[in-house]
Amino acid sequence: MGESGVSLSGWKNTSNQRLSKTFLFADFQTALDFVNRVGALAEEQEHHPDIHLAWGRVDVETWTHDAGCVSSKDLILAEGIDRLFFSH
Repeated sequence: MGESGVSLSGWKNTSNQRLSKTFLFADFQTALDFVNRVGALAEEQEHHPDIHLAWGRVDVETWTHDAGCVSSKDLILAEGIDRLFFSH
């Protein structure tokens, strides 16, 4: 449970510096569609993660650049990304 009360599953927190998670898909197009949905969510929240797209795989990493660590913004974004993944 993070400082925002958000519960995250499968996200790695590297020394409270960055949150990261890998999402797996059946093909490239499905992974690309997910990336586009994550991008739209990031724009809505005005908080932008690093996203790496490969065939059937999307790696997402987020941290609050100004703070140099993970903040409640990252936890909320990660929760939203998980919702997108599980709703596809």
